[in-house]
Amino acid sequence: MKRLLNYLLQGLLYIAPIGITAYIIYLVFTFVDNLLDNTLKELLNIYIPGLGFVVILLLLISIGYLGQTFIARPFKLIFNRFIEKTPLLKVLYSAFNDLFSAFVGKEKKFNKPVLVLVNSISNLEKLGFITEDDLSIINETDKVAVYFPHSYNFSGELFIVPKEHVRQIDINSAEVMKFIVSAGVSGWDENKSDIT
Repeated sequence: MKRLLNYLLQGLLYIAPIGITAYIIYLVFTFVDNLLDNTLKELLNIYIPGLGFVVILLLLISIGYLGQTFIARPFKLIFNRFIEKTPLLKVLYSAFNDLFSAFVGKEKKFNKPVLVLVNSISNLEKLGFITEDDLSIINETDKVAVYFPHSYNFSGELFIVPKEHVRQIDINSAEVMKFIVSAGVSGWDENKSDIT
């Protein structure tokens, strides 16, 4: 019984933000729709169904735009100034920021899945992602940087490996990451996995 009560509370915690948001949108929609209907009937003697929905949609888009530009920008500037003035925090923040943007940012880095020959005697290969093709800065022109995510963990290791040991594979990067992180348990999505 205690476990069922715990599940009930967890369910409420998961659904409450969605439910409250939906209820508030419903109340605002009803208010705006009634206000617009009454105003248009009195002034123009016309009825436009769904006008309240369009107005609410435009209002939410406007609030989102204002939130990202005028409201969020000053906070980002203050936060970035604080980070710039704190040396250790700056290093950690930039490393984590680069890592997360590599997964979901505009400049995704994990978009070149590869198989790397790790042991030529046993023909052992490892799945990874090329993160840098040009290593001339460290005088390694015939090598590439390959990131190997760990299974059941959000960490990994970066290896510098000879190009001839790296073979690109034609599989969706997200599928490869899911396969590695789940230690192969997730299997392959047949529609997205054409190994070449």
